[in-house]
Amino acid sequence: MSRRRRDEDYDDHDDGYDPPPPPRRARAPERTERREASRERRPAPRRSFGRRLVYWSAVASVWGIIACAVLVGYHALKLPPIDQLAVPKRPPNIAILAADGTLIANRGETGGSNIPISDLPKHVPNAFIAIEDKRFREHFGIDVIALGRAVMRNMTSGKVEQGGSTLTQQLAKNLFLTQERTMSRKVQEAILALWLERHYRKDQILELYLNRVYFGAGAYGIDAAAQRYFGKSARSLTLGEAAMLAGLMKSPSRLAPSRNPQGASDRAMVVLKEMLDQGYISPHQAKVAMATKVEARRTIGGGSANYAADWVMDVLDDYVGAIDGDVQVTTTLLPPIQQAAERALTSALHAQGDAKNVDQGAIVAMAPDGAIRALVGGRDYTESQFNRAVLARRQPGSSFKPFVYLAALELGLTPETVREDGPVNIKGWQPENYTREYFGNVTLLRALAMSLNTVAVKLGQEAGIKNVVRTAQRLGINSPLAAHPSLPLGTSEVTPLEMVTAYTAFANGGVGVTPYVISRVRGTDGRVIFERKATTRGRVIEAHHVAQMNVMLRETLLSGTARKAEIPGWVAAGKTGTTQEHKDAWFVGYTGALTAAVWVGNDDGDPMKKVSGSGLPAEIWSRFMRSALAGQPVQPLPGIVGAAPAAREAAPARDYDPDARTSEDMRPPMPQPERTVARPVPRPVAAPREPAVERAPLQLRPESVGNTPRLVPPKPVGNLSNAPQERPRGPRRVVSAEREGTAFRQEVTGTTFRPVPPRPVGAVDKAQPKPDRTFYAGPNSNDRDQLNRLFGR
Repeated sequence: MSRRRRDEDYDDHDDGYDPPPPPRRARAPERTERREASRERRPAPRRSFGRRLVYWSAVASVWGIIACAVLVGYHALKLPPIDQLAVPKRPPNIAILAADGTLIANRGETGGSNIPISDLPKHVPNAFIAIEDKRFREHFGIDVIALGRAVMRNMTSGKVEQGGSTLTQQLAKNLFLTQERTMSRKVQEAILALWLERHYRKDQILELYLNRVYFGAGAYGIDAAAQRYFGKSARSLTLGEAAMLAGLMKSPSRLAPSRNPQGASDRAMVVLKEMLDQGYISPHQAKVAMATKVEARRTIGGGSANYAADWVMDVLDDYVGAIDGDVQVTTTLLPPIQQAAERALTSALHAQGDAKNVDQGAIVAMAPDGAIRALVGGRDYTESQFNRAVLARRQPGSSFKPFVYLAALELGLTPETVREDGPVNIKGWQPENYTREYFGNVTLLRALAMSLNTVAVKLGQEAGIKNVVRTAQRLGINSPLAAHPSLPLGTSEVTPLEMVTAYTAFANGGVGVTPYVISRVRGTDGRVIFERKATTRGRVIEAHHVAQMNVMLRETLLSGTARKAEIPGWVAAGKTGTTQEHKDAWFVGYTGALTAAVWVGNDDGDPMKKVSGSGLPAEIWSRFMRSALAGQPVQPLPGIVGAAPAAREAAPARDYDPDARTSEDMRPPMPQPERTVARPVPRPVAAPREPAVERAPLQLRPESVGNTPRLVPPKPVGNLSNAPQERPRGPRRVVSAEREGTAFRQEVTGTTFRPVPPRPVGAVDKAQPKPDRTFYAGPNSNDRDQLNRLFGR
């Protein structure tokens, strides 16, 4: 029986006997050695996968921490020392105000003023937190959860779809770093975010962020964006507007509401939903905001006052030098007049621009002291920022002729001096009138009103071209003027600002002015940095020459080329101008209260479709002046008294236009009833082709007969032109004038002036026509010396 069996038998018969264990047999020495050797070769038991993962993770973490420390230290060395780090000063903002204190524009690197967060509606900062940094109030500058989520999202999509930067990190980038997308910048951004969180409170960080972040369209800061897109201060932003601005942070240029209104609106809806989910607004507020349409402000003309604002920035350094802090610049612009100028120009160009091939225009309006009241430098500022009113030099055409006539008057001629409108040949150059027609002997008054080219060229030669140049420069033309025989026709280029400056001397009585747009500059603390004092360039035109020029330029609106520009109730004067091939068209006119210049044309010099100064520019000028002068007290022109006369009944059916190509339009106006408008010398009624009468300057001398003083003119001293001319003897006529009891008479026969023999006191000459009651409004008009200066040289 085997041993196993024996053991079982013992188990079955358990009688308490426990047999002793069998004796061990001694192992062989060789077998024992083999087992020991086998036990030594057997490998140790393996560790579990979890234990190994924990181990290597710990090792990797240690090395990762070391690598991060080295990386952070390396990039930290490129930053300024932390103890010297400070938030850079915000670039100064220049707030440009109108004369009445209303804001025109903000200029500077930011384009808006700094707004404390306490002044903003609560929904403005909440909109940015909701869409840009939900845990802004909780994290320490870096949102680890958002960063991890962004990493996983970008890894699964295979591209960068989400960022994990906090508002603090974005502020650090805007304050201290560039916009490059590199690992170095991200590390520095995180370091600086930690520094900001340590040194500033959350509200301070949020305020810095809102006033520094870029919103597109050149707007930095919440106030600049509110002004740029909605035309209001950030203090007045609605919930929908705040949501739209917060949505711009994703892509300021692509989502700008002025460029992509639909994209900006869709993004604003996302912001409103986030604000609702996070409890910043109620469902009712969200519903109302989503139902309210928000649109960016866009006006016709694109905010033409920006042309003036740009000019302010160009000249501001000359007044105040370097600017260290925010300033307010008060200008001379008046919003009602500025808006009237913008409406007049843009509406006319929109209505007639395509049909007449006119793309651009400019208007400058100036007060008698040189203050700019309105300035429009182009059709639409958003499309073109080039300031044509200040910078564009264009040929003025016939609007330059008043300087030629003034130079002639200063040499002794008068408005009644007669010159021949006929062919001219100056060294082969033969200028002609627009219609190639001539009107024979005409007075200077009529020649200027009809804008006759040949008479202007002859006067330029008679007065001297260099003298004409000096006259124009004396009045305010600063552009180079070529002393060429064609200068009287306006062939040298000038700017609208220069033209309105020069014409203002006619409107204010002969005083030269310097155009200015800045009246005061002060800091935000109220400290006055600059304030303009009343200054002039002194008298540049004698008073009696001012009166003569005003009478002549007044005739242009009454019976000449600019009858479309007449202003009911006001005495106005001015001159049209059209250049060759209708490339430029001008009208420069003035009243006693305002002078304005209008130019229309194309930047590339493309000819317009027969647009002349008497057409579109005169219409724009008249529309603008009627609106600008509405409600203002009527102010007379120097040298002219009385109200503006009513329209003449005998006026031709078709307006006279010197630029027209038909002889019917070129015919001179029909004789008109006498007006109650003063002119220095009563004009004799004569046919247009009356024989020329060459008058010497009247040096009147007093002569007493009884108790009646008489002024008797001397005999002529010769031809003023210094060129002998033979004139046919004309019919005998008598010209008389009366001024407050002082009377004189003169007989004109051909070119001979004869004093009339004195009559006895009280004698009545029945053949003498009734005196024409004409007056000169000037200082000391009762003085004989004043009359001498008026009618003489």
